[in-house]
Amino acid sequence: MIFLFVKNSKLILMNNLLEKKTVKKVEFFLKNFDNNIKLIVLDQTARTAIDAAKSLNTEVGSIVKSLLFKDSENNFHLCLVSGDKFVSLEKISDIFNSPTIKANADECKQFTGFSIGGISPVAHENSPKSILIDTNLSKYDQIYAAAGHPHVIFGISFSVLCDITNGIKHIITI
Repeated sequence: MIFLFVKNSKLILMNNLLEKKTVKKVEFFLKNFDNNIKLIVLDQTARTAIDAAKSLNTEVGSIVKSLLFKDSENNFHLCLVSGDKFVSLEKISDIFNSPTIKANADECKQFTGFSIGGISPVAHENSPKSILIDTNLSKYDQIYAAAGHPHVIFGISFSVLCDITNGIKHIITI
């Protein structure tokens, strides 16, 4: 199947996004956890939380940003953050008891297997040392996270996100 999108009077041709390796990997992981979690293909990119919210006609805060950080011992940690918030490096450095920086694009791709804009909270190539989940996400009945590609996402409840990731709920934003 091929998707055709018209954007700014240009025809955009896209291969079937649901057949992409990274998307299939996320779908397999989700189905093994709960067969009711469905992937959603967007006609516009969800590369940023603002883009995703516009595509879904939802609040930016209901979008899950999957952000990878690296501590001073080169351990990677995943932070799942509300789309309208920013991670506090001071807070997460205190939690990890180590100075922490944001991982760069190459590190994200190598560690998770996903490119920025499509980093899923699950199904990574490597397991992060820890997963912290922004408590601000609990304000929403339904939240949305990337599913391996900037045009594919999935909806999930906060409690199921916590369960599926084994993440720790924490106040990690500014």
